[in-house]
Amino acid sequence: MTAAPTQTRFRVEGMDCASCAAKIDTAVRRLPGVADISVSVTAGTMTVKHDGTADLGVLEKKVNGLGYKVSPLTAKSPAPVPASSCSGHDHANHNHADHDHHDHDHAGHDHSGHDHADTNAAVAAAPVQSAGPARWWQSRKGFLTIISGVALVAAYAVGKLYPDIANGAFVVAMLVGLVPIARRALMAARSGTPFSIEMLMTVAAIGAVIIGAGEEAAAVVFLFLIGEMLEGVAAGRARASIQGLADLVPKTALVERGGNTVSVPADALAIGDIILVRPGDRIPADGDITEGTSEIDEAPVTGESTPKRKNAGDAVFAGTINTDGVLRIAVTATASDNTIARVIRLVEEAQESKAPTERFIDGFSHYYTPGIMVVAALVAVVPPLFMGGIWSEWVYKGLAILLIGCPCALVISTPAAIAAGLSAGARRGLLMKGGAVLETFRKVTAVAFDKTGTLTEGKPVVTDIVSFGLPEQEVLSLAAALETGSSHPLAVAILDRAKADAVTVLPSTAAKAVSGKGVEGTVGGKDVFLGSPQAVAAMAPLSAEQTASIAALNDQGKTVSLVVVDGKLAGLLAMRDEPRADAERGLAVLKEQGIKAVMLTGDNSRTAEAIASKLGIEPRAELLPQDKQRIVGEMQRAGLTVAKVGDGINDAPALAAADIGIAMGGGTDVALETADAAILHGRVIDVANMIDLSKTVMSNIRQNIGVALGLKAVFLVTTIIGLTGLWPAILADTGATVLVTANAMRLLGWKGRA
Repeated sequence: MTAAPTQTRFRVEGMDCASCAAKIDTAVRRLPGVADISVSVTAGTMTVKHDGTADLGVLEKKVNGLGYKVSPLTAKSPAPVPASSCSGHDHANHNHADHDHHDHDHAGHDHSGHDHADTNAAVAAAPVQSAGPARWWQSRKGFLTIISGVALVAAYAVGKLYPDIANGAFVVAMLVGLVPIARRALMAARSGTPFSIEMLMTVAAIGAVIIGAGEEAAAVVFLFLIGEMLEGVAAGRARASIQGLADLVPKTALVERGGNTVSVPADALAIGDIILVRPGDRIPADGDITEGTSEIDEAPVTGESTPKRKNAGDAVFAGTINTDGVLRIAVTATASDNTIARVIRLVEEAQESKAPTERFIDGFSHYYTPGIMVVAALVAVVPPLFMGGIWSEWVYKGLAILLIGCPCALVISTPAAIAAGLSAGARRGLLMKGGAVLETFRKVTAVAFDKTGTLTEGKPVVTDIVSFGLPEQEVLSLAAALETGSSHPLAVAILDRAKADAVTVLPSTAAKAVSGKGVEGTVGGKDVFLGSPQAVAAMAPLSAEQTASIAALNDQGKTVSLVVVDGKLAGLLAMRDEPRADAERGLAVLKEQGIKAVMLTGDNSRTAEAIASKLGIEPRAELLPQDKQRIVGEMQRAGLTVAKVGDGINDAPALAAADIGIAMGGGTDVALETADAAILHGRVIDVANMIDLSKTVMSNIRQNIGVALGLKAVFLVTTIIGLTGLWPAILADTGATVLVTANAMRLLGWKGRA
C-alpha cells in the first residue's frame, strides 16, 4: 500500500537569492520519496511533500552539503486542512428588514452553546524565526568576505614588497574565497545544477589564473563574495519585514490562577485562561474582553490610525495596545494560532508558491545560463581560430561574458518583488495566497460584493427615533428597559444606542415576551409594550401620519419597533444594518478605476435597493448561494475578470467560481484559510488597495527585468569591443542584483489608501 503523502516544513539559513532556491529545489526533488517541493527565499523556508520512503536525514545532509543550514520547523499543531468559511452563519439570507424582532425569548436566548472552536482547529504552528546571526559580519558569508578581503589586501602588500611572487600571492588570495565557492559548485553539479552561478564564478576565476590575470581573479572573487553578502543582507531585511510582526506580541502575560495573578510566558497561554492587561501594555493573545473597557490601538497590526473603543464581549488581537483601562481577557487562541502567527504563516506559505511571471523567468533561465556559456565559449574560441585574434585577449573576454551572463539579477527580479509585495500587504491586513493571486489582481475588471457583513457592518443599529408623545430619549429608555438582558441583534442595537446616548435605563419588572408580537413589562410604574407595527395596530388604531412614517422607514429597508405606554403610542425606533464607514468611498475608488461593482445578496429587494442606492452600486437581491455562483459565471462569460468578496458560508460557491475569492473578515476567521485572499480588518477600500498593490508590484517587476537585462546588454557590448573586463563584469552582475533587490525592497514601504 502506498504511504499517505506527508508535508514537512524546514527553515533554511543562508539562502539569499533565487539561484540558491533553484539549487535546493533541484537537489531535493531528485531524492527518493519526494513528491514536490516549494522554496521561499524571503521567508527562508522550504516545504517538502513526501511519502514514507523519503529519508529526511538524507534530505538535510543534501541541503547542508550545498552550503545551507537546514532544520525542521517544529509544529505544535497539525497542518491546515480545508474548512468551511465563517462558522455556518448565513449572512446573506439573514433578513433584518423582515425579521420578527419580537418573537424571541429574552430569558432563554443563550449563545453559550455556540461552538467556535472548530473554526480555528487544525492550523499550523507559528513560524519559528530564524536563529541566524544578528549582524552581517557574524554570518558565514560575512566572515568569508572579510577573510577574502584581508587576503586580497595582504596579496597587494606582498606584491609591492616582492614583485616576483605577486601573481602567486594573488592566486593564494583568490583560493581563500574560491575554494568554498568551488565546493558549492561541485555539490550543486552533483545534485543536478551544473550551470550554477558558483560554477560560472569558478570557471571564470580559474580561467583568469591560467591566462595570467591572477590579480583580477582575486579581486573578482572578493567582489562576488561582497555581492553574495549584500544579497544576504537584503534577503534578511525582507524576511524581517514580516517576521517582525512576531515581535509585537509580548513575551510574558499576567494570568489569573487560583485567585492570584502570576506572570507566565505568552506562548504557554491556554484557551480559556483569563489574562490581565494593564493600560499601556500590549495584549499578549487573541481573546474576548470579559471585564473592563478601553481604547485599543490596533495600528501596529492593522495600520488603523484611530484607537477603537472595546467593551466586554468584544474581540481583541495579540500585539495591539491597551491604552487607558484595565482589561480582563479570556484567551481564545494559543500563541501558535493567534492572528499574527496565522498572518506570518500564510504569508510564508504564499511566498513559497510561484507567480506565473516567476515560473516563466525560472524556465527561461534554464536555457539562458547554458546559452551564455555557449556564447562565452564562442567569443573565446572563434576570433582566435578564424579571425586571427589573440588567444589571451579573447579568452579573457569570454571569461568576462561568463560573469556578465550570470542570471542572478534576472532570476531574483520577480520573486523579490512578489515577496516584498506580499509582506507589505500583510502588514496592512491584506493577505494574498501566493504570487499568482497577487498578479491576477491587476487584471480584475469587476467585483461582486456580498451585502451583510461585507458592504455593511453585519449588525443592525438604531438609525431613527421618532416621538409620538414622549421625548425621544424617554422612548429609547423605555425600549432599552424591556430589552435589558436580551442578546437578540435588534435588542443589542437598542441597548448600544442607549449606552452611546448615555440614557438612564430604569429596571423593568414582569418583563416577558409575547409570542409573535413583542415584549411587555412595567417600567417606572408604567405598562410598556415594544412590538411590531402589526401588533400595535391590533391594539390601537394608528393615525395616517404615523402609518406614513412607518411606511417611509420600511421603504428604506429599516425594521420598525413601536413603543406603547399605558395603551398609547409613545414613539418608534427604526433599525438597519448600516454600510461600513468606508464602503461608499471604497466603491467610488473602484468606479474611478473603471471597475464594475455589483452587490449580490440573499436579503430582500427593498433592503438591498435601499443600501445600494446609498452606496451607488447595482443590487441583485433575494439570491440563493447557487444564484450568486451563476451570476459570477455570467460575468466571466461576458469577458470580465471577477473578484468575489464575501464573509459567509453562503458565499463559498461564488468565491470558488470567481477568478479571485476574497474573504472579508477579521482575526482568526476560518475564511482566511479558504479564500484566495483575505481582508483582515473589514475595509471595503482594501479591495481597491489590493488591485493597486498588484499593479505596483508588476510595475516593479518590469523595472527589475529592465535593469537586469539592460545592464547585461550594455556590458556585453562593451566587453566584446574591449572597453570593460572582468572587474566591471562582476560589478555588472553584483550591481544589477543589488539594484534589483533594493528596488523590490521599496515595496515594503507601500501603504495604500487609508
